[in-house]
Amino acid sequence: MKIFALPDLGEGLPEAEIVRWHVGVGDHVVTDQPLVAVETAKAIVEIPSPQAGTVARLYGESGDMVQTGDPLVEFAVGPAADSGSVVGQVATAEAPSAPPAAGEAPAAAPQARRPTATTLGIRATPGVRALAQQLEIDLGIVTPSGRDGTILASDVERAARILAEVGPLQPLRGVRRAMALNMARAHAEVAAVTVVDDADISAWSEDEEPTLRLIRAIVSACRVEPALNAWYDAHAVGRRLIDKIDLGLAVDTPDGLFVPVLRDVGRRERADLAAGIKRLTADTRARTVPPEEMRGQTLTLSNFGALGGRYAGPIVVPPTVAIVGAGRAREAALVHAGALAAGRLLPLSLTFDHRAVTGGEATRFLVALIADLEPAE
Repeated sequence: MKIFALPDLGEGLPEAEIVRWHVGVGDHVVTDQPLVAVETAKAIVEIPSPQAGTVARLYGESGDMVQTGDPLVEFAVGPAADSGSVVGQVATAEAPSAPPAAGEAPAAAPQARRPTATTLGIRATPGVRALAQQLEIDLGIVTPSGRDGTILASDVERAARILAEVGPLQPLRGVRRAMALNMARAHAEVAAVTVVDDADISAWSEDEEPTLRLIRAIVSACRVEPALNAWYDAHAVGRRLIDKIDLGLAVDTPDGLFVPVLRDVGRRERADLAAGIKRLTADTRARTVPPEEMRGQTLTLSNFGALGGRYAGPIVVPPTVAIVGAGRAREAALVHAGALAAGRLLPLSLTFDHRAVTGGEATRFLVALIADLEPAE
């Protein structure tokens, strides 16, 4: 037999979730014919067959998580694979003992919400631990009420009632799983500081496109203070200043938050940028954006004001060192030339990694950003 394993789908994508199979056992496939659609943290990817042959076995079903290098498809022994785009490894091997068929979980797969009855530092009697195991309660989430922090049976029962009321655990998959892991990493690693201010956009025309103006202003601010268009290397304790501005654009979708990358925004014309934003946004919401367009940003823009909110503390995701947030514009009473007048303000938030960026660099960047936003076209 020949086993085709899940190929490496790109940097930072060690696993994928099976979305749907395009083939079944007994089907004859040709080279490059789609075998399966998988969902990574960044996109839905179609995986083609690396060879022609007959499908003997499928490993896993829709919803299963597969690690890079895990078996996907077993091909029946036949003619050697013809030439084509081989995206994964096809190895001739002995069948693993009792391999899981489609719809079966591996024998060693851990069960969800199993109790950690031997967790160090938790005080509980053997009877209470047995009760927790029976009710599938992790003692680590139980608040003790006994003497010296000892967990009682009533504590476990209370936790079970609460969990029953809030409903079953929903494991995070795909984009939401990646977001949770990235946010935890950013919170643990980045020394985040946020500064806020307002831009007077009273002179903007009614048909002004805020995202395009914000991009232009970011380019202008990077020229004044390039320290924020950079990557920080925590291991080497150093930064890399980057000339080209590859801007990540936060896009909200029902599946979670995506950040596709608009390349080289400082050297592109307005019409080209507008077309690029439209294409990236549509592809992201359709989950067809290629993985390579979801990484490598040097700076990020979150125009969350399109949904609501005034100021925020957006999260800086390493290795980048800054993110610009734009809130919802509001009407305000302003003083122009010594006279009170109705105006319009755009709230801005700039979060930066204080390990790589000084407060002076950040505020100079924000001042330059506002200076570009305030004049009329």
